[in-house]
Amino acid sequence: MIRAFRFLADPLKARLAASPPVPVATQGSVHVRDAFSLAAAVRWQVLALAPCLFMAFYNTGLQANLTMERLKIAAAAGWRGGMIDALGTGYDPLGFWSAVIHGGLYFIPLFVVVALSALFWEQVFAKMRNRTLSEGLLVLILLFVLLLPPSIPLWQAALGISFGIVIGREIFGGAGKYVLHPVLVGLAFLYVTYPAEMVIESNWVMVDAFSKPTYLSLAAQQRPEALAWVATPWELSFLGLVPGALGTTSTLACFLGAAVLLYAGAASGRVMAGMALGMTATAVLFNTLGGDAYSGMAFYWHLTLGSFAFGAVFLATDQTTAAMTDRGRWIYGLLIGFLVVLIRVANMHHPDGVMFAILLGNIFAPLIDYLVVRANIRRRVKRHAA
Repeated sequence: MIRAFRFLADPLKARLAASPPVPVATQGSVHVRDAFSLAAAVRWQVLALAPCLFMAFYNTGLQANLTMERLKIAAAAGWRGGMIDALGTGYDPLGFWSAVIHGGLYFIPLFVVVALSALFWEQVFAKMRNRTLSEGLLVLILLFVLLLPPSIPLWQAALGISFGIVIGREIFGGAGKYVLHPVLVGLAFLYVTYPAEMVIESNWVMVDAFSKPTYLSLAAQQRPEALAWVATPWELSFLGLVPGALGTTSTLACFLGAAVLLYAGAASGRVMAGMALGMTATAVLFNTLGGDAYSGMAFYWHLTLGSFAFGAVFLATDQTTAAMTDRGRWIYGLLIGFLVVLIRVANMHHPDGVMFAILLGNIFAPLIDYLVVRANIRRRVKRHAA
């Protein structure tokens, strides 16, 4: 009987050995080092962006209400005016909710259009590659909207984020594989393709037939009296109560976001500090050597004007495009800080410079890491040889 059982079992074993094993997905958290994951990083980044989101609502409406009061304009044009009349919030520059509601009527349509466009392209590529949607897409959408001028046409915003997602991100393989920051790729596309809607000198205050130069554009014209002419104290610029992009005007809000990211370990403090040091040293050097010929703007004005603080905290620290080594992050930050001031001083047509400086930093980040690693290998070889 035992022989009969073996006779029947042996062919079965042979067939099982010949057939390929069925893959079984591992269940549970097998290789988890800690609770920090991509989903956790996204949550911390959204929390860090909350102060900038608040300023996108409040300051956008505040600047519009102040301008309307100055120009004696009774009501906003179009459907926004109808919504404000229906809600009864009015246009009082000192009213909190009047500013928040007015600013929200510019932010929310932009956010919806950008989000739908980004989700469309992400869904297309996710289906082609048989994978799920990326958890970091929400952060890219928020960053892109916060960098836009409030009055940009919605179709241009959709085109910009589409270019950034497709050309800057998905053709390289998606999350964690791109070379340049997708948000900055999309923004650079808009600056090059539609400069009339993206120039610094206009479209930053949402009132029809009104155009006011920003403080960086005045400084770029090498006018020493620029900041005195606009009569804006540095503290007001630090708080972000000045015309500018939707969410990049407040250095204080960016500092609060930096504190959140550093606490969570979701961003590199070396990149932030290196960028601040590079900007400070270059601004001091230019002012010492050239005086008013190099704009004459002190380093603390470079910190608060434009999108420097926003770029240092949320864009230059992107873990995919930034340098990976500790020493390389210092060099990477110093390089971007130097380039920001150099572009602001030398280029009157783009006085902010942060976007292009970070894109150049992204290009050089792999080379910086390579040189740092090679230098470390040479030091180790010399040490062991001795």
